[in-house]
Amino acid sequence: MINFETTTAAPVVTNVPTLTSSLRLVELSISVWSGRKQDKNATASAALANNTRKDLLNTTKKLLGDCEELEAIRKFAANARNFMYGCTSAWGDLGQRALPFVRFPQFHKEITGLQAEFDQLVNIFLSVYDYRKSIVQAELGALWNPDEYPDANTLRDKFRFSIAYPPVPEVNIFSAVQDEAERYLRDEYAKVYTERIEATMREIWYRVYESLKKMSERLDYQGKEDKKKFHDTLVSNVRDLAALLPDFNVTNDARMTSLHAALDQTLSGVTPDALREDDMLRAQTKARVDAVLKNMSW
Repeated sequence: MINFETTTAAPVVTNVPTLTSSLRLVELSISVWSGRKQDKNATASAALANNTRKDLLNTTKKLLGDCEELEAIRKFAANARNFMYGCTSAWGDLGQRALPFVRFPQFHKEITGLQAEFDQLVNIFLSVYDYRKSIVQAELGALWNPDEYPDANTLRDKFRFSIAYPPVPEVNIFSAVQDEAERYLRDEYAKVYTERIEATMREIWYRVYESLKKMSERLDYQGKEDKKKFHDTLVSNVRDLAALLPDFNVTNDARMTSLHAALDQTLSGVTPDALREDDMLRAQTKARVDAVLKNMSW
Protein backbone atom coordinates (compact mmCIF):
# COMPACT_ATOMS: atom_id res chain seq x y z
CA MET A 1 0.00 0.00 0.00
CA ILE A 2 1.36 3.40 -0.99
CA ASN A 3 1.60 6.14 1.58
CA PHE A 4 0.87 9.23 -0.46
CA GLU A 5 2.02 11.47 2.34
CA THR A 6 5.57 10.18 2.14
CA THR A 7 6.23 8.17 -1.00
CA THR A 8 4.04 9.27 -3.91
CA ALA A 9 3.90 12.81 -5.20
CA ALA A 10 0.17 13.22 -5.29
CA PRO A 11 -0.92 16.60 -6.67
CA VAL A 12 -1.44 19.33 -4.11
CA VAL A 13 -4.20 21.88 -4.64
CA THR A 14 -3.12 25.38 -3.72
CA ASN A 15 -6.10 27.28 -5.14
CA VAL A 16 -9.73 26.27 -5.35
CA PRO A 17 -10.54 26.28 -9.07
CA THR A 18 -13.86 26.78 -10.80
CA LEU A 19 -14.83 23.36 -12.09
CA THR A 20 -18.23 23.69 -13.73
CA SER A 21 -16.63 23.59 -17.18
CA SER A 22 -13.99 21.00 -16.19
CA LEU A 23 -15.82 18.22 -14.35
CA ARG A 24 -19.25 16.69 -14.15
CA LEU A 25 -20.41 14.38 -11.39
CA VAL A 26 -21.75 10.93 -12.22
CA GLU A 27 -24.27 8.95 -10.20
CA LEU A 28 -24.76 5.40 -11.45
CA SER A 29 -27.31 3.19 -9.72
CA ILE A 30 -27.75 -0.45 -10.76
CA SER A 31 -30.02 -2.87 -8.92
CA VAL A 32 -30.42 -6.58 -9.65
CA TRP A 33 -32.82 -9.00 -8.00
CA SER A 34 -30.79 -11.33 -5.81
CA GLY A 35 -32.86 -14.43 -6.53
CA ARG A 36 -32.04 -15.66 -3.04
CA LYS A 37 -34.09 -16.12 0.10
CA GLN A 38 -33.20 -17.08 3.64
CA ASP A 39 -35.22 -20.06 4.88
CA LYS A 40 -35.63 -19.93 8.66
CA ASN A 41 -37.49 -23.25 8.81
CA ALA A 42 -34.72 -25.05 6.91
CA THR A 43 -32.16 -23.42 9.18
CA ALA A 44 -34.02 -24.58 12.29
CA SER A 45 -34.35 -28.13 10.91
CA ALA A 46 -30.63 -28.28 10.07
CA ALA A 47 -29.72 -27.01 13.53
CA LEU A 48 -31.95 -29.61 15.19
CA ALA A 49 -30.65 -32.45 13.03
CA ASN A 50 -27.03 -31.55 13.82
CA ASN A 51 -27.47 -30.51 17.44
CA THR A 52 -26.31 -26.99 16.57
CA ARG A 53 -27.44 -23.56 17.69
CA LYS A 54 -29.60 -22.20 14.89
CA ASP A 55 -28.10 -18.72 15.23
CA LEU A 56 -24.85 -20.24 13.96
CA LEU A 57 -26.48 -21.36 10.71
CA ASN A 58 -27.91 -19.58 7.72
CA THR A 59 -29.79 -21.48 5.03
CA THR A 60 -30.18 -19.47 1.83
CA LYS A 61 -32.08 -20.80 -1.15
CA LYS A 62 -31.37 -20.01 -4.79
CA LEU A 63 -34.93 -19.39 -5.85
CA LEU A 64 -34.17 -20.11 -9.51
CA GLY A 65 -31.19 -22.40 -9.07
CA ASP A 66 -28.29 -21.61 -11.40
CA CYS A 67 -30.30 -19.36 -13.70
CA GLU A 68 -28.11 -18.38 -16.66
CA GLU A 69 -30.27 -15.40 -17.60
CA LEU A 70 -30.12 -13.90 -14.11
CA GLU A 71 -26.39 -14.54 -13.83
CA ALA A 72 -25.88 -12.77 -17.17
CA ILE A 73 -27.54 -9.66 -15.72
CA ARG A 74 -25.33 -9.78 -12.62
CA LYS A 75 -22.15 -10.03 -14.69
CA PHE A 76 -23.30 -7.28 -17.03
CA ALA A 77 -24.07 -4.98 -14.08
CA ALA A 78 -20.58 -5.58 -12.64
CA ASN A 79 -18.98 -4.81 -16.01
CA ALA A 80 -21.03 -1.62 -16.36
CA ARG A 81 -19.89 -0.45 -12.94
CA ASN A 82 -16.28 -1.25 -13.84
CA PHE A 83 -16.64 0.76 -17.04
CA MET A 84 -17.91 3.74 -15.07
CA TYR A 85 -15.13 3.45 -12.48
CA GLY A 86 -12.52 3.27 -15.23
CA CYS A 87 -13.72 6.53 -16.81
CA THR A 88 -14.16 8.48 -13.58
CA SER A 89 -12.49 9.29 -10.29
CA ALA A 90 -13.59 9.61 -6.67
CA TRP A 91 -15.68 12.54 -5.50
CA GLY A 92 -16.56 12.37 -1.81
CA ASP A 93 -17.77 9.24 -0.07
CA LEU A 94 -21.43 9.12 -1.16
CA GLY A 95 -20.90 7.16 -4.36
CA GLN A 96 -20.53 10.10 -6.73
CA ARG A 97 -17.74 10.03 -9.28
CA ALA A 98 -16.05 12.86 -11.18
CA LEU A 99 -15.92 12.81 -14.97
CA PRO A 100 -13.91 15.26 -17.09
CA PHE A 101 -16.42 17.30 -19.06
CA VAL A 102 -14.43 16.77 -22.26
CA ARG A 103 -15.14 13.04 -21.92
CA PHE A 104 -18.84 13.46 -21.21
CA PRO A 105 -20.23 13.01 -24.78
CA GLN A 106 -18.49 9.68 -25.38
CA PHE A 107 -19.15 8.46 -21.84
CA HIS A 108 -22.86 9.29 -22.10
CA LYS A 109 -23.11 7.52 -25.45
CA GLU A 110 -21.51 4.37 -24.07
CA ILE A 111 -23.31 4.28 -20.72
CA THR A 112 -26.73 4.77 -22.32
CA GLY A 113 -25.85 1.94 -24.69
CA LEU A 114 -25.09 -0.24 -21.69
CA GLN A 115 -28.38 0.84 -20.14
CA ALA A 116 -30.25 -0.36 -23.25
CA GLU A 117 -28.39 -3.70 -23.17
CA PHE A 118 -29.25 -4.08 -19.49
CA ASP A 119 -32.94 -3.60 -20.26
CA GLN A 120 -32.73 -6.22 -23.01
CA LEU A 121 -31.17 -8.74 -20.63
CA VAL A 122 -33.92 -8.06 -18.09
CA ASN A 123 -36.57 -8.67 -20.75
CA ILE A 124 -34.92 -11.95 -21.71
CA PHE A 125 -34.85 -13.02 -18.06
CA LEU A 126 -38.50 -12.12 -17.52
CA SER A 127 -39.46 -14.12 -20.61
CA VAL A 128 -38.05 -17.32 -19.07
CA TYR A 129 -38.99 -16.55 -15.45
CA ASP A 130 -42.02 -18.85 -15.28
CA TYR A 131 -40.12 -21.64 -17.00
CA ARG A 132 -37.21 -21.34 -14.55
CA LYS A 133 -39.68 -21.48 -11.64
CA SER A 134 -41.22 -24.67 -12.97
CA ILE A 135 -37.80 -26.31 -13.24
CA VAL A 136 -36.61 -25.34 -9.77
CA GLN A 137 -39.89 -26.33 -8.09
CA ALA A 138 -39.01 -30.00 -8.45
CA GLU A 139 -35.38 -29.37 -7.49
CA LEU A 140 -36.25 -27.57 -4.25
CA GLY A 141 -38.70 -30.26 -3.20
CA ALA A 142 -40.12 -29.59 0.25
CA LEU A 143 -38.34 -26.23 0.41
CA TRP A 144 -40.41 -24.86 -2.47
CA ASN A 145 -42.57 -21.94 -1.41
CA PRO A 146 -44.57 -20.15 -4.15
CA ASP A 147 -45.07 -17.11 -1.90
CA GLU A 148 -41.35 -16.31 -2.19
CA TYR A 149 -41.66 -15.57 -5.90
CA PRO A 150 -42.77 -12.08 -6.97
CA ASP A 151 -45.08 -11.63 -9.95
CA ALA A 152 -43.59 -10.39 -13.20
CA ASN A 153 -44.49 -6.71 -12.68
CA THR A 154 -43.08 -6.64 -9.15
CA LEU A 155 -40.00 -8.49 -10.32
CA ARG A 156 -39.32 -5.98 -13.11
CA ASP A 157 -39.17 -3.19 -10.53
CA LYS A 158 -36.32 -5.00 -8.77
CA PHE A 159 -34.05 -4.26 -11.73
CA ARG A 160 -32.79 -0.73 -12.16
CA PHE A 161 -30.18 1.04 -14.23
CA SER A 162 -30.16 4.81 -13.81
CA ILE A 163 -27.59 7.48 -14.56
CA ALA A 164 -27.54 11.11 -13.39
CA TYR A 165 -25.12 13.97 -13.86
CA PRO A 166 -25.42 16.52 -11.05
CA PRO A 167 -23.21 19.59 -11.47
CA VAL A 168 -20.14 20.14 -9.34
CA PRO A 169 -21.17 22.65 -6.64
CA GLU A 170 -19.02 25.76 -6.75
CA VAL A 171 -17.35 27.54 -3.85
CA ASN A 172 -18.69 30.91 -5.03
CA ILE A 173 -22.18 29.99 -3.84
CA PHE A 174 -20.97 31.67 -0.64
CA SER A 175 -19.59 34.75 -2.41
CA ALA A 176 -22.06 37.14 -0.80
CA VAL A 177 -21.31 36.20 2.81
CA GLN A 178 -22.25 38.85 5.33
CA ASP A 179 -21.24 37.69 8.77
CA GLU A 180 -18.76 35.49 10.60
CA ALA A 181 -20.96 32.39 10.53
CA GLU A 182 -21.37 32.62 6.78
CA ARG A 183 -17.64 33.18 6.31
CA TYR A 184 -17.05 30.06 8.40
CA LEU A 185 -19.38 28.07 6.11
CA ARG A 186 -17.56 29.41 3.05
CA ASP A 187 -14.13 28.53 4.41
CA GLU A 188 -15.20 25.05 5.53
CA TYR A 189 -16.82 24.34 2.20
CA ALA A 190 -13.73 25.57 0.36
CA LYS A 191 -11.65 23.18 2.46
CA VAL A 192 -13.86 20.18 1.67
CA TYR A 193 -14.05 21.22 -1.97
CA THR A 194 -10.27 21.40 -2.25
CA GLU A 195 -9.87 18.02 -0.53
CA ARG A 196 -12.25 16.43 -3.03
CA ILE A 197 -10.40 17.90 -5.99
CA GLU A 198 -7.14 16.59 -4.59
CA ALA A 199 -8.65 13.15 -3.97
CA THR A 200 -9.99 13.04 -7.53
CA MET A 201 -6.56 13.79 -8.97
CA ARG A 202 -4.85 11.51 -6.47
CA GLU A 203 -6.90 8.50 -7.48
CA ILE A 204 -5.81 8.85 -11.11
CA TRP A 205 -2.20 9.28 -9.94
CA TYR A 206 -2.46 6.15 -7.82
CA ARG A 207 -3.99 4.11 -10.65
CA VAL A 208 -1.18 5.12 -12.97
CA TYR A 209 1.37 4.19 -10.31
CA GLU A 210 -0.17 0.75 -9.77
CA SER A 211 -0.38 -0.01 -13.49
CA LEU A 212 3.28 0.99 -13.99
CA LYS A 213 4.36 -1.11 -11.04
CA LYS A 214 2.58 -4.12 -12.52
CA MET A 215 4.20 -3.50 -15.90
CA SER A 216 7.64 -3.35 -14.32
CA GLU A 217 7.04 -6.64 -12.53
CA ARG A 218 5.78 -8.46 -15.63
CA LEU A 219 8.69 -7.24 -17.81
CA ASP A 220 11.32 -8.35 -15.31
CA TYR A 221 12.76 -11.38 -17.10
CA GLN A 222 15.44 -12.34 -19.64
CA GLY A 223 15.19 -14.96 -22.36
CA LYS A 224 12.62 -17.76 -22.49
CA GLU A 225 13.53 -19.76 -19.41
CA ASP A 226 11.87 -17.47 -16.89
CA LYS A 227 9.49 -15.83 -19.35
CA LYS A 228 6.48 -14.20 -17.72
CA LYS A 229 3.14 -14.23 -19.48
CA PHE A 230 1.15 -11.04 -19.77
CA HIS A 231 -1.94 -9.85 -21.62
CA ASP A 232 -2.01 -7.05 -24.16
CA THR A 233 -3.86 -5.00 -21.53
CA LEU A 234 -0.56 -4.62 -19.66
CA VAL A 235 0.28 -1.93 -22.20
CA SER A 236 -3.19 -0.69 -23.14
CA ASN A 237 -4.16 -0.12 -19.50
CA VAL A 238 -1.19 2.19 -18.98
CA ARG A 239 -1.97 4.04 -22.19
CA ASP A 240 -5.62 4.46 -21.22
CA LEU A 241 -4.71 5.79 -17.78
CA ALA A 242 -2.09 8.11 -19.24
CA ALA A 243 -4.79 9.58 -21.47
CA LEU A 244 -6.82 10.43 -18.36
CA LEU A 245 -4.05 12.54 -16.81
CA PRO A 246 -4.53 15.78 -18.78
CA ASP A 247 -8.32 15.59 -18.53
CA PHE A 248 -8.23 15.19 -14.75
CA ASN A 249 -5.50 17.79 -14.27
CA VAL A 250 -8.05 20.46 -13.35
CA THR A 251 -5.52 22.51 -11.35
CA ASN A 252 -2.84 22.43 -14.07
CA ASP A 253 -0.48 20.57 -11.75
CA ALA A 254 2.98 20.53 -13.33
CA ARG A 255 3.74 17.02 -12.10
CA MET A 256 0.70 15.51 -13.81
CA THR A 257 1.68 17.30 -17.01
CA SER A 258 5.23 16.00 -16.69
CA LEU A 259 4.04 12.46 -15.94
CA HIS A 260 1.81 12.45 -19.02
CA ALA A 261 4.73 13.52 -21.22
CA ALA A 262 7.02 10.90 -19.66
CA LEU A 263 4.52 8.13 -20.30
CA ASP A 264 4.03 9.20 -23.90
CA GLN A 265 7.77 8.96 -24.41
CA THR A 266 8.12 5.68 -22.52
CA LEU A 267 5.40 3.89 -24.50
CA SER A 268 6.15 5.38 -27.91
CA GLY A 269 6.35 2.54 -30.43
CA VAL A 270 5.90 -0.12 -27.74
CA THR A 271 3.55 -3.03 -28.50
CA PRO A 272 2.77 -6.11 -26.41
CA ASP A 273 4.10 -8.49 -29.07
CA ALA A 274 7.34 -6.56 -29.38
CA LEU A 275 7.82 -6.71 -25.61
CA ARG A 276 7.34 -10.47 -25.69
CA GLU A 277 9.79 -11.09 -28.52
CA ASP A 278 12.48 -8.42 -28.18
CA ASP A 279 14.66 -8.84 -25.07
CA MET A 280 16.41 -5.51 -25.58
CA LEU A 281 13.17 -3.53 -26.03
CA ARG A 282 11.68 -5.23 -22.99
CA ALA A 283 14.70 -4.34 -20.85
CA GLN A 284 14.72 -0.74 -22.13
CA THR A 285 11.01 -0.34 -21.51
CA LYS A 286 11.31 -1.74 -18.00
CA ALA A 287 14.17 0.67 -17.27
CA ARG A 288 12.11 3.61 -18.50
CA VAL A 289 9.08 2.50 -16.50
CA ASP A 290 11.22 2.15 -13.40
CA ALA A 291 12.60 5.66 -13.96
CA VAL A 292 9.06 7.05 -14.15
CA LEU A 293 8.11 5.19 -10.97
CA LYS A 294 11.16 6.57 -9.19
CA ASN A 295 10.24 10.11 -10.19
CA MET A 296 6.73 9.59 -8.83
CA SER A 297 8.18 9.40 -5.33
CA TRP A 298 9.10 12.30 -3.05
